[in-house]
Amino acid sequence: MAEQTSDRTTPLLRRNWWGSHLSAHTFTGSLRLKTSLLSELGGSVGDLGTYIPIVLALTLVSNLDLSTTLIFTAFYNIITGAIFGIPMPVQPMKSIAAVAVSEIPHLTVPQIAAAGITTAGTLLFLGVTGLMSFFYRFIPLPVVRGVQLSQGLAFAFSAIKYIRYNQDFTSTKASATSPRSWFGLDGVILALTCVCFLILVTGSGEVVEDDEDEDRSDRRRLRTLSAIPAALIVFLLGLILCFVRDPSIIHDIKFGPSKIHILKITWEDWKSGFLRGAIPQIPLSVLNSVIAVCKLSADLFPEKEVSATRVSVSVGLMNLVGCWFGAMPCCHGAGGLAGQYRFGGRSGASVAFLGLGKLVLGLVFGSSFVRILSQFPIGILGVLLLFAGIELGMASRDMNSKEESFVMLVCAAVSLTGSSAALGFGCGIVLFLLLKLRELDCFHSCFGRSNGETSLDP
Repeated sequence: MAEQTSDRTTPLLRRNWWGSHLSAHTFTGSLRLKTSLLSELGGSVGDLGTYIPIVLALTLVSNLDLSTTLIFTAFYNIITGAIFGIPMPVQPMKSIAAVAVSEIPHLTVPQIAAAGITTAGTLLFLGVTGLMSFFYRFIPLPVVRGVQLSQGLAFAFSAIKYIRYNQDFTSTKASATSPRSWFGLDGVILALTCVCFLILVTGSGEVVEDDEDEDRSDRRRLRTLSAIPAALIVFLLGLILCFVRDPSIIHDIKFGPSKIHILKITWEDWKSGFLRGAIPQIPLSVLNSVIAVCKLSADLFPEKEVSATRVSVSVGLMNLVGCWFGAMPCCHGAGGLAGQYRFGGRSGASVAFLGLGKLVLGLVFGSSFVRILSQFPIGILGVLLLFAGIELGMASRDMNSKEESFVMLVCAAVSLTGSSAALGFGCGIVLFLLLKLRELDCFHSCFGRSNGETSLDP
C-alpha cells in the first residue's frame, strides 16, 4: 500500500522528512522496467516536442550553452527518475524562455539564471514549509482540470502550426504567410505519415489489458503493436533527416563538452530576471509544474504516491544548482508526463534513458550539437507535441457533472484567450466559490425570505 502522505502539510524541515523518505526509497525499484525495454525507450522521447524547440531558441537567441544544459538536465532526468519511480519529465520553464526570446531587449544568460533561481527559491520555500501540499489539497479538481485542458490544447494548437507553417524559433512566431510545402524532407506529407504511423501503432493510447471477451489473437496483435517504440522511431528518423537535409553539418561538429563555470550575476541581472522572468513564471510553475503534475500522476499511476511537496522541492533544488552554471531553468510539466506516458513510459527508467542520451550528447558533441538540432524537421516535432497535448487534455474527461464541466471549460477558455494559466486559475477559483455559495443554506434562506416578503406586498 502506498504511503498516504500526499495530503499532509507537515513541513520538510520537521521530523527528518528527507531521511525517512530516502532511506525507505529503493532507487533500483524505481528504475525497474514496468513494461518492455522498447516501450520505455519510446516513452523517453515523448516530451521532446516541447524540449527541443525551446532549447534551440534559447541557444540561438540568448547564447545559452547547450552543452551545459544537456549535461545538467541529464542528471535531473536520472535523479528524478530514481526518486519518483515514474517518467517524471524535465521541461524548460516556458514563461522565462518566452520572455528571453520574444521581448526586446532579450534576457541575457545571467538574467535567465536569476529568473530561474528566484522561481526555484519560491517553490522550495512553498515545499519545505508545507504550503504547497496545502494548496494541492484544497484547490478544486475542476480548476486543475481546466488548467490541464488549456495547456493540452495550447500544445495541440502549437503542434498544428509546426506541421502547417514554417517556423522561426528565434522570434517565437509562426510565419502564417509561409505555409510549409507538402513535399520534401520537412514537408506536410512527412508529418502526416508520422501521424498515421503513430496512430496505427499506439492507437488512442489505451492500455492493453487481459479481457476474456476479447479474442486472444487480437490481444496478441495489440500487445505486439504496443511494444513497438513508435515515438523513438519517429525521433530517430528526424535525426537521420538532419544529416540528409544538410550534410555539411558533419564538418561543424566539434567533440568535447564546453567548459562549465559559475555565472557572475549582478544586481541588475537579479532585478531584471525577477521582474521580467520570475513573476510570470512562478504561478505557471505552481499550477502546471506541481499541482497539475501531481493530479495527472495520480490519474496515470494511482499506485505510486507523488506528493506536491516532493515535486516542489525537486524543482527548487534542480535550479538552485544548475542555474548558477548557466543551465536552462527547468521544471516538471504535466504535458511532458502525458507525452512520455502516451508513448510507453511507465517507470523512472524511461526518463533515466533520456538522461543518459542527453549526457552522451552533451559530453561528446558539446554545444556543436545545436547545428544538428537546427536541421531537425519541425513537422516531426509538431507530431510528437500533438500527441502529448492530446494526452494531457484527455485527463479532463473525468468531469462528469455539468457544474464541474462548467468550471473546467471557463477556466480553460480564460487560460487560452488570456495566454495565462494564472488568470484562468483565478477565474476558475472565483467561479467555483460562487457556485458553492449559491448552494449554501444562508444564501437560500436570504433569497427565500426576500421572495416571501415580496409576494405579500399588494
